Amino acid sequence: MEFNEKLQKLRTNEKLTQEELAEKLYVSRAAISKWESGRGYPSIDSLKAIAKYFHVTIDELIGSEEIVDLAEQDIQSSHKKYTTLICGILDCLTLLLFFLPVFGNGGKTDVESVSLLAMTGVSLWLKIVFVIVIGMTILNGFCAVIISNFDKPQWNKHRLVTGVALSVLGTMLFILARQPYAGIFFLCILVVKGILVIKNQ
Repeated sequence: MEFNEKLQKLRTNEKLTQEELAEKLYVSRAAISKWESGRGYPSIDSLKAIAKYFHVTIDELIGSEEIVDLAEQDIQSSHKKYTTLICGILDCLTLLLFFLPVFGNGGKTDVESVSLLAMTGVSLWLKIVFVIVIGMTILNGFCAVIISNFDKPQWNKHRLVTGVALSVLGTMLFILARQPYAGIFFLCILVVKGILVIKNQ
């Protein structure tokens, strides 16, 4: 008997609905439905909670091959979670661009390096665009760090895609605006994100 059939049998023997079981295990009803239909397995922690609730061993719930699959899924899930967390921290680091002297300021002959906040050598609208792109990147980073603490792979994926897109945008914006050091800063972050994403595919 497969895990999904065992779970369904245990639940019906206890005369519980999927919703009632979900409340007792602190998971969503959709998760119970997914497990019972054989479309996925619970995490290791959820599996322990199921075994404890129904007073059975994990071995009685799931076969050895299923345990290996479950462990592999758990490892892959945690790798993706940490990738999102690291990429979020990298996005938060773009806050440094407000304070580091990486922007060129001045005319054609005499150029000094200043922070974004001290920059006066560009038009106001361009400075506002710089602030918006950096601000959105920082906000995305904070969201990614917070979301990585939840078991929401879809949210993690959205934050990761948004972060990569913002890094590409920032790199292109600063290079086109002739701010090479800020562009290189964004490019380095983009390269590290690319390596992490490729490594976890």
